[in-house]
Amino acid sequence: MKQLFDDISQEMSRLTTKRYSTSFSLGISFLHKDLHKPIYSIYGFVRFADEIVDSFHGFDKERLLADFKVETYKAIADGISLNPILNSCQWVVNKYNIPHELIETFLNSMEMDLNKQAYDKLLYEKYILGSAEVVGLMCLKIFVEGDDREYDRLKPFAMKLGSAFQKINFLRDLKADYQELGRTYFPGINMDEFNATVKKEIEADIEIDFQLGLEGIKMLPHKARFGVYMAYKYYFKLFKKIKETSAEIILTERVRIPNRRKFRILLTSFLRHNLNLL
Repeated sequence: MKQLFDDISQEMSRLTTKRYSTSFSLGISFLHKDLHKPIYSIYGFVRFADEIVDSFHGFDKERLLADFKVETYKAIADGISLNPILNSCQWVVNKYNIPHELIETFLNSMEMDLNKQAYDKLLYEKYILGSAEVVGLMCLKIFVEGDDREYDRLKPFAMKLGSAFQKINFLRDLKADYQELGRTYFPGINMDEFNATVKKEIEADIEIDFQLGLEGIKMLPHKARFGVYMAYKYYFKLFKKIKETSAEIILTERVRIPNRRKFRILLTSFLRHNLNLL
């Protein structure tokens, strides 16, 4: 019975999310239950693609990613895949009419990660569009549940929020990206000259994205608003901690939010949301 296989596939996406990201899992848990399976399906898909380029050292990453891309489109066209993550992915893409160009743009950014390179402004913006902004748009298609007018209205805000999250990830992972993966995402920056001034310029850019992202959260449908607000609050807290950390430390350590603080964020966010204080 195919429904059983589909259920198992969606469970694999849920498990992938929970094992790879406590923070994202926490945010999903505060979305309406109708949104859990589709958002898990999106996360499982983007996580597997990201793992290919980030973690599968010693394997032919280029071939693995190319195969993954072919199998993704085949799954969407066929309405089934024996890869449970891709089966879950095709279900959500077909159910919510997620534009294929969003998937293509995302996978193109993953291909960019196959090469060690310093990014100029154009490549930087292209990478953020594909790795973060379009993922936000995939989620937005689910949040608006087929309302194209709402999708178009909220689209720029969702992109800005995704952009803010990704830039914070870049700052948090500066050491690993540069020293372990040979990547420098921020354009025009010599990592040997990364200092407080450069860091503040990046942070000012992130603050603008955050402000616009929060405006969009306030306009989201009720089913999605609190879960997305939770993700926003977590990243904003992480951002504040990064701002309080010196450029020298950022280059040597990964900034983290302990689990006990995550639950404190949850409590205060819940109260603010219920009191309509967003």
